[in-house]
Amino acid sequence: MKKLSARRRHPLAAVVVLLLALAATGGLYAAFAPAGKAQADETSQSLAIEEGKKLYTVGCASCHGTGGQGSSDGPPLVGVGAAAVDFQVGTGRMPAQQPGAQVPKKKVIYSQAEIDQLAAYVASLGAGPGIPTKEQYSPAGADIARGGDLFRTNCTQCHNFTGEGGALTHGKTAPSLEGASPRHIYEAMQTGPQNMPSFPDSTMPEQQKKDIIAYIQTVNGEKAESPGGLNLGGLGPVSEGLFGWIFGLGVLIAAAVWVAAHTAKAKKS
Repeated sequence: MKKLSARRRHPLAAVVVLLLALAATGGLYAAFAPAGKAQADETSQSLAIEEGKKLYTVGCASCHGTGGQGSSDGPPLVGVGAAAVDFQVGTGRMPAQQPGAQVPKKKVIYSQAEIDQLAAYVASLGAGPGIPTKEQYSPAGADIARGGDLFRTNCTQCHNFTGEGGALTHGKTAPSLEGASPRHIYEAMQTGPQNMPSFPDSTMPEQQKKDIIAYIQTVNGEKAESPGGLNLGGLGPVSEGLFGWIFGLGVLIAAAVWVAAHTAKAKKS
């Protein structure tokens, strides 16, 4: 007992006890930690990349190169991220039907599972924006008025005031945002597809993107209504003024001609 008591007073006794406690904690964690789940996730990701590479080789490599390095027919994909793949393939723009000034939206030919696999493979080629979560792009609780200000400042030059789309130069167009899903709108802002500039979080924070999505859904969603009646394409005051001049002034001129003709007939009779 005296020897044990003396050892407990040794200066290194606390260090030894601490090391033993750490070793015991590490052993218990290794024994009971959900390592199987982490390994399963890693295996699942590896399988997704492998399957995505097969899909890429068949449907994408002829334009973008076997390793995503790009070619004369398609841009490089190294560093574009999973979000770019989810947008381009998820909206049917890719694979491209034919080369041109702009790749149009068309019917989606891949399932969502295949799109996820393609995205996993392209993401493995280089770091880039990931596919956003529902919490990131959901417009719930967003500021619609603030979204309108942001949209008019950054987007109306191409998409017009309510996202109806418009013509650009050299055969290019800004597509209509009617019916566009919040996820694809978020991904478009994040990645800047084709002619659109990108708005990363460093330029436009996540909350501002949500505000814009809420505004688009309000003015150009599936259930959106025009409180002022006929929206004339949503092009703003220019089209409304032109309509007023052509239709309104035309009606006044026709009425004046009719009055003058009937006045002349009345004088003759």
